[in-house]
Amino acid sequence: MTEKIIECIKENPLLSSKEIHEKLPDELGYATLKRTLSKLVKEKLISTIGKSRATKYKISPAYQLFYPINLETYFEKETDERKAEDSFNLILIKEILNEIELFTDEELEKLTTLQNQYKKNSLELSKFQYDRELERLAIDLSWKSSQIEGNTYSLLETERLLKEKETAKGKTKDEAIMLLNHKDALDFIIENPDYLIPLTVSKIEDTHSLLIKELGIDRNIRQRRVGITGTNYRPLDNEFQIKEALRDMCTLVNSRQNVFEKALLLLVLISYIQAFNDGNKRTARIISNAILINYGYCPISFRTVDSIDYKKAMLIFYEQNNITAFKKIFIEQFEFAVKTYF
Repeated sequence: MTEKIIECIKENPLLSSKEIHEKLPDELGYATLKRTLSKLVKEKLISTIGKSRATKYKISPAYQLFYPINLETYFEKETDERKAEDSFNLILIKEILNEIELFTDEELEKLTTLQNQYKKNSLELSKFQYDRELERLAIDLSWKSSQIEGNTYSLLETERLLKEKETAKGKTKDEAIMLLNHKDALDFIIENPDYLIPLTVSKIEDTHSLLIKELGIDRNIRQRRVGITGTNYRPLDNEFQIKEALRDMCTLVNSRQNVFEKALLLLVLISYIQAFNDGNKRTARIISNAILINYGYCPISFRTVDSIDYKKAMLIFYEQNNITAFKKIFIEQFEFAVKTYF
């Protein structure tokens, strides 16, 4: 019934609740409709004009970002069959995201409660204990971030490599370098927590350089077209437009007061812009964590996220500019990190 209510508002903007009720099936009670409308407003799927009896409803500017998508149904269709945006949305960063808060009040309450628990737990740890937990998280993050990119090292093999510099049999040299680069980038961020404040394009490039060192990947902003497996979405292919998009992203992130929003925006937007020939998602995960660490927030390892689910959530953002699936991953992984490491 929720979908019918949304569809009714789409087709008939600026109706009152009574006018919406008159256009819907008789079996929907008016009290149920009112509760559903309130829920949709909280979820930022619809917005209101006027107050009390003069309240009118319309689709929210944030609707595209937040409307629920069934991932299983969505990906039943092949790439060419999906109705999707196939090019970079030029107004997404400057106009749409600039006006919208990403989390609901309930989501922020949950994240804030978890962050407070992290602070409480951290204060109870000695420096040695805290550093040990942070090292454990760094190993897990290096492993999972690399696994998402196709690295075949197991978690135990990753631990041996990062702690003892022991490479795994049957693995390529590049796989080991990828993991070691993650650890180097994380060590740099932990030692220089305020390096990315304020965020700039050059600092993003520097972080990317740490992650792709000795991997035969071009440094700096790409100057040629790049394709993404599994989607028809085409990122910007003009170097000057790419730099502009990165600058706009930095301005947006620097202007936000909420640290959770900063971290989530970086996770999705660095990947969406695809500024580099390779290593974009790795860079996004490290820089997002750098922001969390700088502000004294719990970093995220992504250890329990399924790699396919992560990629699907990212594809949904590429093709629909919808952040719901990725936001769910972010919240779940923040909760996991607080409860697992500290």
